[in-house]
Amino acid sequence: MSDTRFSEPLIDRLRHGRVLVLTGAGVSAESGLSTFRSADGLWEGRDPSEVATPEAFRRDRETVWRFYAERRVNAAGAEPNPGHLALAALETVRGDDFMLATQNVDGLHERAGNTRMVRLHGSLWRLRCTACGDERDDLRLDHPPLPRCSRCDGVLRPGVVWFGEPLPIDAMQRAVKAAEGADVCLVAGTSSMVYPAAGLPDVARAAGAWTVEINPERTAISDRVDERLEAASGTILPELVEALGLDETS
Repeated sequence: MSDTRFSEPLIDRLRHGRVLVLTGAGVSAESGLSTFRSADGLWEGRDPSEVATPEAFRRDRETVWRFYAERRVNAAGAEPNPGHLALAALETVRGDDFMLATQNVDGLHERAGNTRMVRLHGSLWRLRCTACGDERDDLRLDHPPLPRCSRCDGVLRPGVVWFGEPLPIDAMQRAVKAAEGADVCLVAGTSSMVYPAAGLPDVARAAGAWTVEINPERTAISDRVDERLEAASGTILPELVEALGLDETS
């Protein structure tokens, strides 16, 4: 156990209040998955405009699908880290007073055990037909290079939110509602630069929540939170859960 000190408002509200957690790519980076962009502006070695926009898919569907097929393989080979497991433990104890809003699409939160969650940017493991709009989960790693819809034979696309696309309305509405009702909001592993998800902590704070950033680096939101924990989520979150004395609050 490190000597990290957690504030009384943080501990009290995590034990007794309504909890919203917002996570980003930094949480999955601790499981070996790439963050959104590296220092050279690339994403897993590719220019995002070539693989993560509707225009890219219209221009070269096969290349985009090869990229996302590789992402699926990488995600399937990764394991939830202690940060993921700590959030699953927190949900288990807090129940209906817990909500996780994630910008990650890799499925590691689900594999760790989280169920009360909003996927703000979709999921690698969900496919959407570009013709009929049908959506379905698909965990296969061996689908054809350009999968097609079993209902109408239309071209399937990854069920993720690309640049230039709006977030799913229902997902964003659920996340905003959780932010407006939260007593504490944890922001873990995100640069807080991608909107509208990045605005959720501000919504929570305006409604009276205690906002806490968990990140080893300062970010766009660092000056607007009530508390900063300058360490990786895989280190801090397990310590935080331990500090709550969860067995006593269950």
